[in-house]
Amino acid sequence: MDKRVLTEITTMCMVYQKNKILVQNRVDPKWPGICFPGGHVENGESFTESVIREVLEETGLTIRAPILCGIKQWQNDDLSRYIVLFYKTDNFDGQIVSSDEGECLWIDKDKLNNYKLAKDFEDMYKIFENDSLSEFFYRKKQGDWIKEFY
Repeated sequence: MDKRVLTEITTMCMVYQKNKILVQNRVDPKWPGICFPGGHVENGESFTESVIREVLEETGLTIRAPILCGIKQWQNDDLSRYIVLFYKTDNFDGQIVSSDEGECLWIDKDKLNNYKLAKDFEDMYKIFENDSLSEFFYRKKQGDWIKEFY
């Protein structure tokens, strides 16, 4: 029996220094608002290579030693999966430069809710900040998406 499942894999990274976090104000109408930089894993690329490349492309920063700190995932109606690997690091070089994905800016962690956040970003942020959580899972029950944290 074949157990393989079609899966789309992306990465996202919280770059931080002390009480500041680097966020991106995304302009994509499908998912606008404040979030962390990230994107799709390309063929032949490791997950770590992907997050390093995505942060560089979207922010101008070269990150090192990103730590895998959690995941977000859901299963679509066609049984395919969408997985976001969460990383974080305070090890980086460079100056931030915004990209066509959106403006990049440093904000105080405690002021995050003063901004228009991307859909479900507040829930994702719980995984980045809480060492006792490692997974944010959407489960479909009776046609509704239910959020679960592990």
